[in-house]
Amino acid sequence: MAATCSSGSTCVFGSEGGQENSMTKEAARENKEQWDDTRNLRQKVNRRAEKQFDKIDNAIDSEESCDKSLNLNAYWEPNTRRCLDRSTGRPLNP
Repeated sequence: MAATCSSGSTCVFGSEGGQENSMTKEAARENKEQWDDTRNLRQKVNRRAEKQFDKIDNAIDSEESCDKSLNLNAYWEPNTRRCLDRSTGRPLNP
């Protein structure tokens, strides 16, 4: 390796023979720092997706219970995702 480096040039050696130099340690530190910085953002995205899924899942369950309701005036309003009474327009809890 030393034969390919001429005098006056900058030679950077990787980790060979079990030895790490400061450049590989710095690159690893930067990668870890970037990973940690984006971790919070990834967690927010995952929480938002889970929250949206839960909202849709609850609406599906509510729609099914509204459709199975014994109350003949109950109907499912898809725009508001609520079970309403046909005669009064008030929300129902079937």
